[in-house]
Amino acid sequence: MKKSLAMVTGLALGLSLSSAQAADPVTVQLKWVAQAQFAGYFVAKDKGFYKDAGLDVTIKAGGPDVAPPQVIAGGGADVIVDWMPSALASREKGVPLVNISQTFKKSGLELTCRAETGIKKPTDLKGRTLGVWYGGNEYPFLSWMSKLGYKPDGSPGGVKVIKQGFNVDPLLQKQADCISTMTYNEYWQIIDAGVKPADLIVFKYEDEGVATLEDGLYTLDAKLKDPAMVDKLARFVRALRMGLVIAVVVARSDIDEADGGIGRERTSCPQRRAERQRRAALQKMSS
Repeated sequence: MKKSLAMVTGLALGLSLSSAQAADPVTVQLKWVAQAQFAGYFVAKDKGFYKDAGLDVTIKAGGPDVAPPQVIAGGGADVIVDWMPSALASREKGVPLVNISQTFKKSGLELTCRAETGIKKPTDLKGRTLGVWYGGNEYPFLSWMSKLGYKPDGSPGGVKVIKQGFNVDPLLQKQADCISTMTYNEYWQIIDAGVKPADLIVFKYEDEGVATLEDGLYTLDAKLKDPAMVDKLARFVRALRMGLVIAVVVARSDIDEADGGIGRERTSCPQRRAERQRRAALQKMSS
């Protein structure tokens, strides 16, 4: 933790040199709605790290119907948060995205199923109804189904896919046998709804060999040909890094406290315990 805080201090000294300059506008489009995975973006803003870097940063929330590549292609953002498969697919379609920084180095994507369905292994997914996110998030799933030899069109011997939205209702209401979840978010929404972990079967994309890089920062190739924009994006990445470090340090501190005597009473509540484990999952992906 001391090493992380020292890193933040060092970066802050460097950013403070830019604070006297007029603020340059930067718009970032998130991959999803504002939630734990983007904590670092908001910490950097709340702590004034963007301002110290001479930036006026606007953070735009995403969602199941927001495609960040389309947003930046239309001029609605300078930088976007996206998953690598989506970015590669966008490049093939003529949107020249370039990765300028990688926030997470591990995948948190899962497929979570109701144990009562009898699903125990990936081959049991044949003929089932599965909830999948689109907008570029579907590519790891499609790769997995291709590996299994299952067509995602509902045909005999394949799987039926339903477009999944913000919530986990398709699983709770038994509209789907399995749904897409992230280790740090939707899985814990299911637990918070009263479902016990023993009543769930979870397949991690990392374990299935089909995981991809998630939450990278992307901009357009043309922007990187402008020295002024390159400087602005570099300042943004440095400031964001400080926010990310603090977010991870705070999460780790909360986890350590919960594991000690001070937090023991706090984590006796199932919701508090779930929140601690949610933060631990997010920290694992970032470290």
